[in-house]
Amino acid sequence: MSNHTLPRDLGDGLRLRRSTAADAEKLCDFNARIHANNPEQPDLRIGQWAADLLTLPHPTFGTGDFTIIEEQATGRIVSSLNHISQTWSYEGIPFKVGRPELVGTLPEYRHKRLIQLQFDEIHRWSLERGEMVQAITGIPHYYCQFGYEMGLELSGGRTGFAPLIPSLKEGESEPYQLRPATLADIPFLDMLYTHAGSRQLIRTMRDEAIWRHELTGRSERNVNRIETRIIQKPDGEPVGYITHPWFNWDWGLALFEYELKPGLSWLAVTPSVARYMLATSKAYALRDNEPLEQKTAIAFTFGSEHPVYDAWREKLPRIRQPYAWYVRVPDLPGFIRHIAPALENRLAGSLACGHSGILRLNLYKTGLKLTLENGKLTSVEAYKPQPNDMGDVGLPGLTIIQLIFGHRNLDELRHMYADCYWESDDFRVITTALFPKKPSSVVGVV
Repeated sequence: MSNHTLPRDLGDGLRLRRSTAADAEKLCDFNARIHANNPEQPDLRIGQWAADLLTLPHPTFGTGDFTIIEEQATGRIVSSLNHISQTWSYEGIPFKVGRPELVGTLPEYRHKRLIQLQFDEIHRWSLERGEMVQAITGIPHYYCQFGYEMGLELSGGRTGFAPLIPSLKEGESEPYQLRPATLADIPFLDMLYTHAGSRQLIRTMRDEAIWRHELTGRSERNVNRIETRIIQKPDGEPVGYITHPWFNWDWGLALFEYELKPGLSWLAVTPSVARYMLATSKAYALRDNEPLEQKTAIAFTFGSEHPVYDAWREKLPRIRQPYAWYVRVPDLPGFIRHIAPALENRLAGSLACGHSGILRLNLYKTGLKLTLENGKLTSVEAYKPQPNDMGDVGLPGLTIIQLIFGHRNLDELRHMYADCYWESDDFRVITTALFPKKPSSVVGVV
């Protein structure tokens, strides 16, 4: 353990240490520049996010949760990232997650394994905190080198355009209005958020502290500050909510969340929401001196499935396929044991209900042996595949992550990978029953 004590001399005049509150200004400047499209035009919104994490109260982040590699002689930051703890759920089963973010290195210090050193460090933090999973969003393929797999659905959705949005008729009043959410709305927001979770495989757990953070915990210019709006009837009765960024994307406004009370018509409410989106996009464009003619689209970015996609199928013609979260599960047997109740429920409703037997998943370098007795998962163990014993189902690389987190089903993986296989229909049916494809729309804590 002494080898991992921070601060640590890395040689070549560099030192790895944890952040303090005094690093807020330096990390703000570093991240604003390193994550900007043009280094000569810093993205101050991203810089403010870094500063907020160190200067404002946060429900899961501490002032020491950045790693910093700096030049010892000058104190200049040359590489940094952070670690944001949170709790997600798997079909209602909570599990702790560590989220790395704001990963960056100065160009002249790249290809020196500085990010690897920092990931090794935060993976130790995550283990100490009891976090079973790490998850990060980011550029294609990069985080695969640190043991992550693009294994969980991220964003994607449907886009519509101004000419398709129905206008109010002359003299007609808006049937549903939108107002800013307040702290008093948290019980209502939480009720709808919990209800919506029944459609999702994975979701972020939100307690009151996290709801408060979402509503009031970020600076005005923080890139991750969201606007939360309550949808209500003219008499003030709340019926739903939406969330969106405080600025336009290139083409207009996007929604991150949109939920209604059970029993309410999506057909009735969505036109009011869409008109609000167009009006808000126009207001943002005027505020930020953006060309109005370029802000003519609205996007619902809820992943591959959402009720509004069916309700407004012809009004949202552009389909954006989901991207993916990078996911790391360092203890696969332990995680599968943790989610066993969900797997058993799936099996009970499948063609293989009440099944007894052994399922060996060959991951090539390693493997998993699942023992089922009368539909119950009695043990999950690691096993080593042998040349003359290749197991029952073959899952190359880290594709098992895609299977566990519902991103792909077994048939899709076999289509994508020639070395994905099953030995018989029995093993195909059992594996598919345990790990079906199911959408998620995870809005993580940042």
